[in-house]
Amino acid sequence: MPLYLQLLGWVSFLFKNINSTQRFFFLLLYILTFTKETQAIENETIGDALLLLIPTVAYGSTLYLDDTQGEYQYYKSFAANSVVTLTLKYGVNRTRPNGEPYSFPSGHSSITFQSASFIHFRYGLSYAILPYLGAAFTAYSRVDADKHYVSDVIAGASIGILSSYLFTKKYKNIQIQPLSYNNYYGLVFSKSF
Repeated sequence: MPLYLQLLGWVSFLFKNINSTQRFFFLLLYILTFTKETQAIENETIGDALLLLIPTVAYGSTLYLDDTQGEYQYYKSFAANSVVTLTLKYGVNRTRPNGEPYSFPSGHSSITFQSASFIHFRYGLSYAILPYLGAAFTAYSRVDADKHYVSDVIAGASIGILSSYLFTKKYKNIQIQPLSYNNYYGLVFSKSF
């Protein structure tokens, strides 16, 4: 059986067993990886695109779910990640492999891993698998482009994951609403499954 038919069968099996967020990330990675048009795109460019995409999806998920607490937690973890990363970057001032300044830690890695781990800690690991793969590819692309050493991207990823771990609580879609009906008063608890 030709390879493209095997891949097509694998993709159709996979699509039956994943949710829509995972499908979106899978399609994006599939398009970026397997089409002839994108073979000329350098890894660094794809990493830069993922730097924008992963945080957009993480923050966008809070808006889509009308998750106000999640928005606030994302702000806090993003801010903490940015402050620590930039403080270290300018405080350490390590030279990059290509000779430019401010190598340690990797900002691309810290932002993408912060956003992927926010999805993980807030909504569950199953939603974060593809964002984690995208974050790992972003880290790889920074080393491949001689922008960072491996220790830079590991430190950036660690800072990003830790910032989300410290400020993100599990999403519990529980709603509490007051009830008033014909002299009866109380609370209604509801949970979406």
